[in-house]
Order: sequence, then structure tokens, then C-alpha cells
Amino acid sequence: MKLRQRVLAVMLALGAAAPASAAADARRGEQVYKRCLACHALAYDRVGPRHCGLFGRRAASVFGFGYSAAMRHSKIVWNARTLDQFLTDPKKMVPGTTMTYDGVRDRTERADLIAYLKQAGQSAECRR
Repeated sequence: MKLRQRVLAVMLALGAAAPASAAADARRGEQVYKRCLACHALAYDRVGPRHCGLFGRRAASVFGFGYSAAMRHSKIVWNARTLDQFLTDPKKMVPGTTMTYDGVRDRTERADLIAYLKQAGQSAECRR
């Protein structure tokens, strides 16, 4: 492939990726996260486990939290892709999960929520 073709391919790839990453808005995601507060919190466990330290963490690994067998055996490592899949339909991704929430069906809301969780994971609340 000629240099000019490679440069064009890279430019097109970057241009195609920009709208997807630009669309995620952590501020809007914080509003979506309010739905999660019925069961979760950032820095402490509730009915569901805490979300601080979520990215890169293996599912069912918060010490002392009582996870379902399904979640303990899932071998999921939380990242943007696995969160997107799980949040789309938790019961489909992990049959037998005790999470009763049906998921976030709207793609934009999921992207915003994931952006918020990533940003919140770096917050002072999560560094304590």
C-alpha cells in the first residue's frame, strides 16, 4: 500500500472513530447513574457492589460481597466493552445473575453511563 493510501486509511479510521467517542458524555451519564443508586453506590456496597475500581476488575471480586454463583463463574473483566454488553441485557449476558434491573437499552445512555463510571472511578470519592 502506498504511503498516501495508508495516510488516507488512517484519517478515515480516525474520522469514523471520533463521533463515537465524542458522543459519550459523563455528565449525562451521571443522570443515568441515578437509576443505579437504588442498588449501587460508588464507594460502598449496597444491594449491589460498589462501582469504585470497576474498570479492570474481575466480576464478583469485591471482598465480602455476596455474588450469585453465575456472576462468580462468569470470568468477566469489566471494561467499556463488557460493561456495554452487560448493561444492554444483564440477564442475557450472565444467566442466573441476581441483578434484577433489565438493563439500559438506549445505546447513547449506555455510552454516557460508561463514560461516567470511568470518570467517577478516578474521583476523590473513589481514591479514599
